[in-house]
Amino acid sequence: MSKRGYHHGNLKQALIDAALQLIEEKGPTGFTLSEAAKTAGVTPAAVYRHFEGREDLIAEIALQGFEAFADLLNYAYDTGQPSALASFEAVGRAYLAFARKYPGHYIAMFESGISMQRSPELFAVANRALGVLERAADQLAQQIPEGKRPPPQMFAAHVWAMAHGVVELFARGTPGARVPFPPEDLLETGIGIYLRGLGLIPQDT
Repeated sequence: MSKRGYHHGNLKQALIDAALQLIEEKGPTGFTLSEAAKTAGVTPAAVYRHFEGREDLIAEIALQGFEAFADLLNYAYDTGQPSALASFEAVGRAYLAFARKYPGHYIAMFESGISMQRSPELFAVANRALGVLERAADQLAQQIPEGKRPPPQMFAAHVWAMAHGVVELFARGTPGARVPFPPEDLLETGIGIYLRGLGLIPQDT
């Protein structure tokens, strides 16, 4: 996802990179296609060779983001093996790492209002990312008797919501939301409380 200037034959990516810069500076609705074209150093008409409108451009950014996000979560999951708990915690840390490293993509993915069902490709790759967390949740939940296990989709959604909340409130420099703890510690302890409540890890003594 390295940012590159415009070169002949690379117009689409140049516009994506320009839009990423504007998203980070102004938010997903704070710029126009004309501004994206100007930032990329091309004429406004050039944008329409690849994108029908701003939402189309943001959806492409979200697609690229989810592809990298899914790969990162999958790598984190595999790295944590063979411990189910280590894999689960590694996926949580990878979530925060992605939000920090790729803020423009993260905003396009989760804060732009773009529907994950906007295209089959976007829907598929978003589900691939969530599927990594569901797989980690399902592996960890094997320790619970079958009749008492939470559905992996619910388990994953709870942790996803927790990670997203930590990113929004504490990992992005939100004014007035600073606490004397690193975001990774907040997420780890929150996950620990959740897992203890499910009986997946022992209570503190």
